Amino acid sequence: MPKVYIETYGCQMNVADSETVASILAKSGYELTDNMHTADVVLVNTCSVRENAETRVYGRLAVFRQLRKANPDVIVGVLGCMAERVKENLITKQGVDLVAGPDSYRTLPELLSKTSSGGKAIDVELSTEETYAGICPTRLESNGISGFVSITRGCNNFCTYCIVPYTRGRERSRDPKDIITEALDLQSRGYKELTLLGQNVNSYAFNETRHETRDTRHETQNPIPDTRNLTPDTWSFPRLLEEVALAVPGMRIRFTTSHPKDMSDETLRVIARNSNICRHIHLPVQSGSNRILKLMNRKYDRDWYLSRIRMIREVLPDCGITTDVFCGFPSETDDDHQDSLALMKEVRFDFAFMFKYSERPGTYAADHLPDDVDEEVKSARLQEIISLQGEIGLASNRSDIGKVFDVLAEGTSKKSKVQLYGRNQQNKVIVFPMEDKKPGDIVRVVVTDCTGATLKGDRV
Repeated sequence: MPKVYIETYGCQMNVADSETVASILAKSGYELTDNMHTADVVLVNTCSVRENAETRVYGRLAVFRQLRKANPDVIVGVLGCMAERVKENLITKQGVDLVAGPDSYRTLPELLSKTSSGGKAIDVELSTEETYAGICPTRLESNGISGFVSITRGCNNFCTYCIVPYTRGRERSRDPKDIITEALDLQSRGYKELTLLGQNVNSYAFNETRHETRDTRHETQNPIPDTRNLTPDTWSFPRLLEEVALAVPGMRIRFTTSHPKDMSDETLRVIARNSNICRHIHLPVQSGSNRILKLMNRKYDRDWYLSRIRMIREVLPDCGITTDVFCGFPSETDDDHQDSLALMKEVRFDFAFMFKYSERPGTYAADHLPDDVDEEVKSARLQEIISLQGEIGLASNRSDIGKVFDVLAEGTSKKSKVQLYGRNQQNKVIVFPMEDKKPGDIVRVVVTDCTGATLKGDRV
């Protein structure tokens, strides 16, 4: 059997895609290997969201070109978002044999057959229908405890800074039967936790008789959420979330990422009445300035976002809230930046992914909004954001001292072989004594100390 080696870069959705690729190739007679030096096929699943991700991939392609000196017959392929974005450049300048976009994975056996005779193969056609229905992923980069299940593909939001709608295509919701089947498969394999994945999970909408997607690119910006005209035959995200929770009651359920414009009260009520749905919501704000949010085409304003935070805390008082925020978007002023800092102080996020703006070719912002904020200013503003969140995050962790949490143990602490680490429902990392417990166990832990990033505790 020919051996295939897969490397994955980017987000959790890319990991899930690599697992789909592995399943497709395994059914076609390929054997998976974790050793690239013995592989007949080397595939790199890529991300284009940030420039740094692409830079890393180019570095790996240089390594694979060196690999060919020892094995001239090895086939090198690039999959995913970067394959969709730069296409022929990968073949003409990077020496790649195969290029396949996110909607072309079913054709990989045929593409590989073409390259095995010395040819080049490319398929980057985006689909309005492909959801990889009927394919149960082969679990790859997993600890055997936490697994991922994709519920949507693509995105309809067209935020002006984001490349995803152009590399992953329009939003499509997967059949709920496939999603629940994957959840049951994870449960049967002994997994303790699953995360429902999508670029915007809470816009999930699947009609059992007629699956519809909608073009929202040119809709007016409005902070009122889109109800999608749901009918009794339509699965909304709250319905799907609850059905998954009921299907695998012994597993923890998480989901990411949520879009503020679609975060509904019903989703919060579903979380509240199902104890196995984790009390954690990742709700990217990106900016605290209404002017910048409008330029970003985020389709909500500051007041709407804050109203969602208030509702989360009303319905789920113990909910952990995390976010994404970045600075230096085109034309951002110091007043806009101060608006972001003020929102962070008001919300007091438990954790944040923080960045400075990096222009991505092919986006609306790259074509229409000059990248006019000086790099030094971007860096200074980012440091202010990081410093503020460091203070807020430490205060949040200190407030947990004395509290007791159920922690899903994920592995041995890097600093001590006699300690385990895991996450509570609020998605905070807790380190505690191992004693007679092992990864995969649910352990009751009382928090005794903390750092800015980690809680420390003792067994109860």
